[in-house]
Amino acid sequence: MSVTDRLSRQVDFLLEIDRLKGVLRQTLLTDGSRRENSAEHSWHVAIFAAVLLEHAARPDLDLLRVIKMLLIHDVVEIDAGDTFVYDEAAHADKAERERRAADRLFGLLPPDQARELRELWDEYEARATPEARYAAALDRLQPILHNLRTQGTVWRKHGIRSSQVLARNRHMVEGSPALWEYAQARIREAVERGYLEE
Repeated sequence: MSVTDRLSRQVDFLLEIDRLKGVLRQTLLTDGSRRENSAEHSWHVAIFAAVLLEHAARPDLDLLRVIKMLLIHDVVEIDAGDTFVYDEAAHADKAERERRAADRLFGLLPPDQARELRELWDEYEARATPEARYAAALDRLQPILHNLRTQGTVWRKHGIRSSQVLARNRHMVEGSPALWEYAQARIREAVERGYLEE
């Protein structure tokens, strides 16, 4: 592959992933003004990774690897859409929709980069390493904090109960026992304030 062809494929990928800015999540911005998009979410949790590293189950993990995972973990939503974490019906075919999206999107890149990013995405999805488990914990912590800051608007809108939040997020402990303990305290706080049903 010529340098020109390689650069052309890289630019095609970079322009294609701009579409992630148009994928809206259920989570509101912390000021409650609008729904967050998936690109904003990816940026935000990548910052979480750097700031909260000392709380990871293994603080000696590869931070650059974690940040790369978090920056690409939701790229598949360009094709697959964002699946609301508490929508059980939508989860039925989520893995297949996202796998097809990963094939297409990462396939836009030159083969070596396609392989690298796809492997990172697969690692994240499987929570196969300490890096992936830490990244997944941060991905779950961020919407809990947003829900608390916005007085549980999304939780209340969808009738979400604290048992659902605890069940869906308990894997956080694998990536960071400290952050899972913190999240549980925030969930209890949300119940006490009436932002989340018991």
